[in-house]
Amino acid sequence: MNSTVLINIARFILLIAAQVVIFNNFNLFGFINPFPYILFIMLFPVNGNRNVLLLTSFLLGLIMDMFSNSGGVHAASCLVLAFVRPAIFKFSFGLSYEYQTVRLDDVLTPERFSFILISVIIHHFTLFLLEVFRLVFFWDVLLRTLCSTIFSIVICIILIYMFKPSRR
Repeated sequence: MNSTVLINIARFILLIAAQVVIFNNFNLFGFINPFPYILFIMLFPVNGNRNVLLLTSFLLGLIMDMFSNSGGVHAASCLVLAFVRPAIFKFSFGLSYEYQTVRLDDVLTPERFSFILISVIIHHFTLFLLEVFRLVFFWDVLLRTLCSTIFSIVICIILIYMFKPSRR
């Protein structure tokens, strides 16, 4: 196994553990929940196998569903994020994505921020919409998406900078 595979396995396990032990216990004002476990999907290598990404994203969401007792909404929203990830990359990075020179764990630039923002919004909106599954609660879904997105982005950026690989 090469080091990229080991790093991804460690990231998968650590993000699930952090989500289950720490972040699932956050519930600010009764409706704001952070979900930084989606960093695994966002930080998956650009040139990685797409089928592996889809499979591991489904597994990530399934494990979160088992711990959260949420009936598949995490698995579905993780799959949606993994499926649209190349389009988000292309939108945010343009030509850099075409040449596969994108690294999210470098200095935060507007392109990286837009990628993180769009990814988190898509995941959270899908998650909360599937959670209630009624259009009557559309404004509640938008409010939860907005508030949880802000909180999740702050936590994701902090985690990215905390575990940023050292330059040699």
